[in-house]
Amino acid sequence: MKTEPADAQWLHEHAEVSFEELAELSGLSPELLRELVDYGALVPVNVRSEKWTFATERVVAVRTVSRLHQDFDLDANALSVALNLVERIHGLEAQLQQLQSQFPVMRIKR
Repeated sequence: MKTEPADAQWLHEHAEVSFEELAELSGLSPELLRELVDYGALVPVNVRSEKWTFATERVVAVRTVSRLHQDFDLDANALSVALNLVERIHGLEAQLQQLQSQFPVMRIKR
């Protein structure tokens, strides 16, 4: 599942996505998404509301987990661990980019 330019633009324009939109954008079933919320791996912005919404930044990580689910048939518990790790990797990559921008001479080629 690739992020298309139209999807990227839509995500950029919205701060939050509904539970239904996240299910559609990620390709995961609503039941599996609910399990990820139950495990604490996916936390809604408005936890106490009946209509959950999620930060749009979560869409990319949840799509990655969706691919792992399709490729390896992982259960919700394994997906929750994977989701936490994927988000940790994204956070570390963002930190690395920020540090590299402060010290342009020390850029590391990948």
